[in-house]
Amino acid sequence: MDVKTIKKLKLYGFNNLTKTLSFNMYDICYAKTPQHRNEYIQYIDEEYNAERLTAILTEVANMIGANILNIARQDYDPQGASVTMLISESKIGTDHQGSATPSDPKSDAVVCHLDKSHITVHTYPESHPDQGISTFRADIDVSTCGEISPLKALNYLINSFNPDIVNIDYRVRGFTRDVNGKKFFIDHKINSIQNYISKDTRDLYQMIDVNVYQEYIFHTKMLLKEFDLDNYLFGTAKKELLPGEKKKIKQDLKKEMAEIFYGRNIPKV
Repeated sequence: MDVKTIKKLKLYGFNNLTKTLSFNMYDICYAKTPQHRNEYIQYIDEEYNAERLTAILTEVANMIGANILNIARQDYDPQGASVTMLISESKIGTDHQGSATPSDPKSDAVVCHLDKSHITVHTYPESHPDQGISTFRADIDVSTCGEISPLKALNYLINSFNPDIVNIDYRVRGFTRDVNGKKFFIDHKINSIQNYISKDTRDLYQMIDVNVYQEYIFHTKMLLKEFDLDNYLFGTAKKELLPGEKKKIKQDLKKEMAEIFYGRNIPKV
């Protein structure tokens, strides 16, 4: 979905509004044995290694119209990976003389972009010590300075990880001035992150908003609606489990997901 701009602003200087989109995305599964848990961690580590994450972030940069200045990436031992990209709105060496509009920053805007425009991802595979629950978390941060908006990559990022749970934060910081000196603390319309999530994706998730409109702070939580135990088992098929085991595993998985979604521990009944 396109970001709905308020209007084309004629600016004094360059647009130095900082827009930050942050994700926590979770994949949950049940791995019955220690071997299965190790195999799940290994699978996740290979599926979302630094090379694959770099490809995802490169596509994000292309989608939002940013130029990549530098990439640092690392796979960790025993597991996990990180990628950091420095990005800019305009190519280095571009002549920025003339009318200053949000898409036409002055040459010193490169310093701002090096300071504040970046895309990062960190992964955290882990498992419960004795219940068989395994969790994969990916933290993604897309921070831009200028007219380019991280919201343009929202649906692509969600679909790249197909998560069970998503926590999204979006915030606009700073201000920019028009040619008359008037400050603008936001340059686009938004009352919910959900405005920029596709209908097909919204239909799949239970969603809750917590927004502070006057501070340009937006938060959306997402929990997958459909629950099929087969989709959450790693190394074991549902037909291999006894009825009592199925019930217990289902309860444990749903409790884990609810605790992550609501951000608090839920006492056992």
